[in-house]
Amino acid sequence: MNLPRLILKSQADRRLKMGHLWIYSNEVDTDQSPLKNFTMGQQALVTTHSGKPLAIALVNPNSLICARVINRDVEHPLNKSLLVHRIKQALSLREMVFEHPCYRLIYGDSDLLPGLVVDRFGDYLVVQIASAGMELVKSEIIEALVQVIKPKGILLSNDHSARVLENLPEYTEVAYGEVPEWVELIENNTRFLAPIHGGQKTGWFYDHRVNRAQLQHYVKGKRVLDVFSYIGGWGIQAAMAGAAEVICVDASESALEGVARNAELNNLENVSGIQGKAIDVLKHLIAEDERFDVIVLDPPAFIKRKKDQKNGEAAYRHINELAMRLLGRDGILVSASCSMHLAKDTLLEIVRASGRHLDRHVQILGQGGQGPDHPVHPAIPETDYLKAVFARVYLA
Repeated sequence: MNLPRLILKSQADRRLKMGHLWIYSNEVDTDQSPLKNFTMGQQALVTTHSGKPLAIALVNPNSLICARVINRDVEHPLNKSLLVHRIKQALSLREMVFEHPCYRLIYGDSDLLPGLVVDRFGDYLVVQIASAGMELVKSEIIEALVQVIKPKGILLSNDHSARVLENLPEYTEVAYGEVPEWVELIENNTRFLAPIHGGQKTGWFYDHRVNRAQLQHYVKGKRVLDVFSYIGGWGIQAAMAGAAEVICVDASESALEGVARNAELNNLENVSGIQGKAIDVLKHLIAEDERFDVIVLDPPAFIKRKKDQKNGEAAYRHINELAMRLLGRDGILVSASCSMHLAKDTLLEIVRASGRHLDRHVQILGQGGQGPDHPVHPAIPETDYLKAVFARVYLA
């Protein structure tokens, strides 16, 4: 395959040699290889300034991150054969770690498939493509997944905002077989039904699996509040672990219908829901003098871009303070964040400062991140985005 060359500036190959997969536009020698000469998603041979081949990358000439490495073996471009190889590598990790075939099968850069996410729900796969390069090999992706996984159905859930950056249309369609509206999964020995056609993201959030397992140590006989609950990932598992009562809070009526459906699936009668914006519900519960033994805060990303940093941190601080006011005398707070731009130390500081502002003593019982089906690429900090703080909060 005769690929066009993407030539780097002198000394601009250092990050790639250290393991990083991204190439920034200011690292490219645009005199020798003008970015305007590349089309969206085109594969290119990345070379040093002196011409030494380094890798094959997918190019986005209009982005600050103008290329992402797909293979350091320059003899093998992105095609079905490479996709099959990468999928098998990813599958071997998941099968080693998980008892049930329910997990994130492909996690983008960390599985050396930038721009591709695949979640597995037993016999069904949900695929999200976020780059033009992956979109160009969409049919090969489906063929490779069918060959390796042999699913009953594959759903392309490509209605997310990341595609806008690559000038890609948003759509959702069944790409293979038949895919039901709701699919079953098992997480931490708890059964769930996830709405993969119309739910959030792929229909489920596998990333907090390990943290939800950790929660189960604190909930037996307790009253639990699950804020930003979606379809009950935290709350249902708390109830299964012996919580006396679980209340799920979400702004979406359909999400709370999912909570009810999952409670019924697990024969739980102690789970209920409150529909409304989290801030409003928390304030209402404070006004009603309600108290909870355990509160989980798992909000959407309050900091999606760096310019949101100040307001986002203030939002995290606000909900943490409200939650602490609802905790009983010896309560447990689980404060989570999926904001890539919020550092782990900053979340800790927010929990500490919230406690001191309310004259509460805070003890950190543990900290968690994403599960092993979301492996962290050690050269790409952005792949390490999830964090959870388990804290005991009480009046000293």
